[in-house]
Amino acid sequence: MHVPGTSAIWLKTFGCSHNTSDAEFMAGQLDEYGYRLVDDEGWVLISTMRSHALTLTLTRASRFALRSLASRDEADLWLINSCTVKGPSQQAVGNLVKKAREQDIAVVVSGCVPQGQKDAKELDGVSLLGVTQIDRVVEICEETLRGNTVKLLKKKALPRLDLPKIRKNPYVEIVPLSTGCLGACTYCKTKHARGDLGSYSMDALVSRVRTAVADPLVREIWLSSEDTGAYGRDIQSSLPVLLDALIAELPADGRTMLRVGMTNPPFILEHLEAVARALNHPLVFSYLHVPVQSGSDKVLEGMNREYTRAEFERVCDVLLDRVEGMELATDIISGFPGETDQDHEETMSLIRKYRFPHCHLSSFYPRPGTPAARMKRIDTKIVKVRTREISKEIDSWTDVYDGLVGRRLTCTVVDTAADKVSLVGHSKSYAQILLSPEAPDGSGNILGCVVEAEITWVGRWSCKGTVVRVVHRPVVHAGVDADVGVVDVVADVGVVDVVADASDTSTLPTPFDAAQADQAREQAAVSSNATKQTIWTRISTKPDVRIEVQKKPQRASSPSSTSTSSAFVNAVILLSLVVALTSVLISSIIALIE
Repeated sequence: MHVPGTSAIWLKTFGCSHNTSDAEFMAGQLDEYGYRLVDDEGWVLISTMRSHALTLTLTRASRFALRSLASRDEADLWLINSCTVKGPSQQAVGNLVKKAREQDIAVVVSGCVPQGQKDAKELDGVSLLGVTQIDRVVEICEETLRGNTVKLLKKKALPRLDLPKIRKNPYVEIVPLSTGCLGACTYCKTKHARGDLGSYSMDALVSRVRTAVADPLVREIWLSSEDTGAYGRDIQSSLPVLLDALIAELPADGRTMLRVGMTNPPFILEHLEAVARALNHPLVFSYLHVPVQSGSDKVLEGMNREYTRAEFERVCDVLLDRVEGMELATDIISGFPGETDQDHEETMSLIRKYRFPHCHLSSFYPRPGTPAARMKRIDTKIVKVRTREISKEIDSWTDVYDGLVGRRLTCTVVDTAADKVSLVGHSKSYAQILLSPEAPDGSGNILGCVVEAEITWVGRWSCKGTVVRVVHRPVVHAGVDADVGVVDVVADVGVVDVVADASDTSTLPTPFDAAQADQAREQAAVSSNATKQTIWTRISTKPDVRIEVQKKPQRASSPSSTSTSSAFVNAVILLSLVVALTSVLISSIIALIE
């Protein structure tokens, strides 16, 4: 028998930051309803501690994890949030659906694949959730767990931005400005899913940013959209007006930075001066992603990109001239149908001219249902040669960060590097700075902090720095019930260990003292008259935050309320069993009569 809101759900997301934001909103709703959200490592993700032992006064978006015996393969349902930009990501969704079926696990597929191609073979017999229906995720999961196949794909008004949310990265708030775009690129499948431009109101976006800024963990706010430059054209507003309003909400102490998301050239041309002013603001990253796709006007016309090479160069020239330390990112598609050797050389000359610090390269991949999929493709051997040539050129720009050596830069530290040891900080220009995790003043791990770092080494894709000082360290307030004692913060692994019924302790050892923690645990084990339990939690991505413990006033014990609650739960369970047995009995009687 399925009891609503009690199952474990594994949520997997593919694709862009907009897709990640959708997944965060879905996770928040499922968590609030009572589902256990399981990640790949077998941790149950929760946004608020439900234990009576500890209440963390963080915003909903702060993501925590509770150690669980469950793992992905032991979850009751897989929620797969899909991406349709490239074939491999869609194939990965199909592989997961197949694996879930083999293990008799319920499946819901959300995102751009079902919205843009609901008749895809891999989606047969699977519950589907559209991109504007994410506020009904609880409903579709409930029905799917009951054995029903549900399809919620009808386009409707945009989901609210004040929905419950659990951030994938507790230090990065992703704010979707809109959905869809005003373009019609011949190779793009996302248009089929996201549709035409639909912008959120400025009031809704300002409110979302204000909420994010109030969270002590948020270091970066990313504005996300299929085309940020087109924001507001459907509601008589514009990106510059929005940026002014959002910048006004940022804290003056610099603890939270704003990143402007990807924009296509056509819709930013008229706003170049205003956007440059915004990117020069000390609380806005001097960084912008402007995809060009090709340096050939003929290929751009075949792609229906609605701009010329000269117009793209104007965007680059104005921003590089007006914004100090400006970093530009771009995208290149190699081997688009009809691309000649001359077209390829024009792309090579364009990237050589600007030597983009961030340059994303992909070979052309036809997506079903797009005009480009019907075009005659270039020989794959030629495409591979051209792609390798572009890649080699991009990798050769090893001096792009040479000017940073010896400089001291302020960095927001928001992630762990690929080596699982260094931490990743972002400078004002959004350069990736690799840092040692420990603060030089002995105050602990710097993940989630703002630091000043001196650049000691530069490479093609990142830099290394030495932390000079911690500029800002987040402080998280925790309310502790009267029957709870010690709260330990393990600086090097980011674990919050709550020992129920421990000795009365209102301060934390700083830095963390393992011996004191062990002693407290032993004392709790021998002195407690109540049920002995240890609740292990950790904050996702292992942040190190200071937790200020505040004792709550002693409450009068109420054993009757506890026993009443237990009796009620037992009664509900008993009633459910009686109903189930009665149903079976009636079915048997009917079968005998027939």
